[in-house]
Amino acid sequence: MAQQRSRRLRKKMRLDEFQEIGFMVSWEFPEGTEVEKVDATIDSLINEVFEAQDLSFEGGGYLQWDGLVCLQKIGKCTEEHRAIVSKWLESKGMTNVKTSELMDINYFD
Repeated sequence: MAQQRSRRLRKKMRLDEFQEIGFMVSWEFPEGTEVEKVDATIDSLINEVFEAQDLSFEGGGYLQWDGLVCLQKIGKCTEEHRAIVSKWLESKGMTNVKTSELMDINYFD
């Protein structure tokens, strides 16, 4: 039996219309990539993909990167967002590009 919750409680618990869906992403730069190239590529990723799609990235790395991708506001990433991120990384020569299934970013292990 579904439980009725007030809008305030749904917002506080990040449920229903307040649920946030995102995905994990990981990739690697080719071995021996110079620091300047890493910095320039990450800057391009932020500008061309994350800012353009209103996405946010929480993560880091140097030659191996991983992190969480979600929207900049409360909302749900889509399969299209996953594809855009993956295709961009692969087009820039990144290796081992992996994205997880879409998941609730407030309730995952």
